[in-house]
Formats: sequence, C-alpha cells, structure tokens
Amino acid sequence: MTLDWVYSQENVDWEKLSGLYIDAGMGIKAPADINTAFTNSMFKCFIHDSGRMIGVGRALADGFDASYICDIAVHPEYQGQGIGKAIVLKLVEMSKHHRKIILYAAPGKDGFYKKLGFKRMTTAMAVFKNQEQALMDGLVTEG
Repeated sequence: MTLDWVYSQENVDWEKLSGLYIDAGMGIKAPADINTAFTNSMFKCFIHDSGRMIGVGRALADGFDASYICDIAVHPEYQGQGIGKAIVLKLVEMSKHHRKIILYAAPGKDGFYKKLGFKRMTTAMAVFKNQEQALMDGLVTEG
C-alpha cells in the first residue's frame, strides 16, 4: 500500500469526503459544510490509496496562538494501521509554531491522543448548537 498525502483541497470530492465521515462513524456532514470548514482551516491532510480517499484531518489555526486539530477520520478498512496517528502527528508538526495545540476528541478516544502527547484540559468550555444533544452524548456536563 502506497499512500498519497495531499495538503491542498484542490480537486477534493466533497461528496466522497462526506461519505468517508459516515463510514468512519462521524455522522452526517453536508458536503458544502465540509468544504467551508476546510476552506477556513489553515492546515489540512487528505490521504489517498490508489486514488481513493481513506483518511483526512484538518487544523483551524490563527498562525500564532492556537491551532485546533479536528475532524480526523480514517476509513474503517484502514483503521489500526497507524494512519490516524500519522495524520495527527502531521497536523501537530504543521502547527508547531503555535503557542498551544488543542484537539477535540470523541468520548472514549482520550487514550489514543494521550499516547501522542496530548493532555486533558481543565479550562475548556463549549456551547453547542444542540446543547441538549451534546449533554446526552456526554460531550459537555452541567457541572
């Protein structure tokens, strides 16, 4: 397997990327919304195997203070092969000149990111569009 890493969103098929998020268990994300998110992100990685997009990640960064790594996805057929780790480490490398690198992780994925050097924050707060759903999903707490 020879993976092709692309760092530009030029020629991205947003429909296929939307499908990758579904396949990876990250829910439904509209292609136009994904396009907007990646357009507004300073750093991005698209990983292909024989022309098929099998991994992706992005970092929303300001160029100095904070870089926020998010939307890491790897197709289930390729999970467990170090691709997700490679994506995160590449985005960390791209973000290395920022004072802090923040990563948003799904519940239960903490251990994976701790192995890559991330520490749990005690100061983070969030407001979600659907706050009740975020509470039910365990993304936020009342306390």
